[in-house]
Amino acid sequence: MSAFEYKAVDKSGRPARGGLDAVNEADLELRLRRMGLDLITCKAVDRKLSRLRARGRITRQDLINFCFDVEQMSRSGIPMLDGLRDLRNTIDNPRFRETLTVMIEDMEGGKVLSQCMAAHPEVFDKVFVSLVRAGEQTGRMPEVFQSLADSLKWQDELASQTRRLLIYPSMVMLVVAGVVLFLLIYLVPQVTSLLKTMGIALPFQTRMLIGASNLVLDWWPLLFGVPIAAIVILSAVISRNARMEYFWDRAKLRAPVVGVIIQKIILARFATFFALMYESGITVLDAMHTSEEIVGNRVIADGLMRAGQQVSAGASLTECFHNLGIFPPLVIRMLRVGENTGALDVALRNVNYFYTRDVRESVDKALKLLEPTITVLLGAVLALIMWSVLSPVYDVLGKLKF
Repeated sequence: MSAFEYKAVDKSGRPARGGLDAVNEADLELRLRRMGLDLITCKAVDRKLSRLRARGRITRQDLINFCFDVEQMSRSGIPMLDGLRDLRNTIDNPRFRETLTVMIEDMEGGKVLSQCMAAHPEVFDKVFVSLVRAGEQTGRMPEVFQSLADSLKWQDELASQTRRLLIYPSMVMLVVAGVVLFLLIYLVPQVTSLLKTMGIALPFQTRMLIGASNLVLDWWPLLFGVPIAAIVILSAVISRNARMEYFWDRAKLRAPVVGVIIQKIILARFATFFALMYESGITVLDAMHTSEEIVGNRVIADGLMRAGQQVSAGASLTECFHNLGIFPPLVIRMLRVGENTGALDVALRNVNYFYTRDVRESVDKALKLLEPTITVLLGAVLALIMWSVLSPVYDVLGKLKF
């Protein structure tokens, strides 16, 4: 099949653009007609380029709505193929509508839903596909899609909390940097020329401020270019070198204040998906293997890999998690009780609740701590600059006799 980019119109005459895989132009026109679109023009494009342009167009909210709709379809007893056809006609997102069209055609060819989803990894990740496959095998599709919807909502909330944690200090630091640069580039040189005409001895802090101003004015290409180049080079090295990526991930976990929150966010994600996979009927070994790919940190992923090896060797899940040294004693105790009583799924839900609540509280505390800290830092920087600028002027005024 070839990849095409097309221009089309719907039944009401509204234009639509997108990309779709088809055998030829006639097949493309037939597929678009099934989507309620009439083809205007099309052109064949490179498949990788087409997927790269289409990536990121399906939002998490689209997936949440999709999971909710499929859950209701499954509970109502509607055949999956018929339900997907009806769902495709109600979706506004063109990219998602195209994805569902391809999935429907694959299902008409004899594939099951999980196989159709696996063909679109840019939309449905490995955890999503594994859970749907487990739901197909156990006959628990409504429960699986309800859990997926809840999990996606939790991810959305977690992403929102993380943005709150990062955006505020980033904006404040940007404002601080802008104010400091303005003072060093514009205000300090003017005050320096005034002080030179007075011919007075400058205090140490004023000389330091003038030196910083001259450094910024004379060497600004290096001061701005070197950090940017260093960040670009470091990012390239980390992305291409597994050892450097490991050290970088370990450094993030050991960062003061933020490192603890990052570790809790990663463990909360792991606990959420591990509990979800276990409840859906996926074996512990398969769940741990899949979790290695979703934690997003090489240090914790390597720890989970070692824990999986211990489980396969016959060790208990609680013992393996205890040997990792990253879970608090309360979590280990909950898991031990769950294993001893045969209610590991309940224990995993408790772990999930524990970390979800802990992450939310940690982010709130960090925000409450960051706001006054950054305000004090901003005030201290500005006070130091103004003191360095005005102190020699006050010295001169103090020596004048009226």
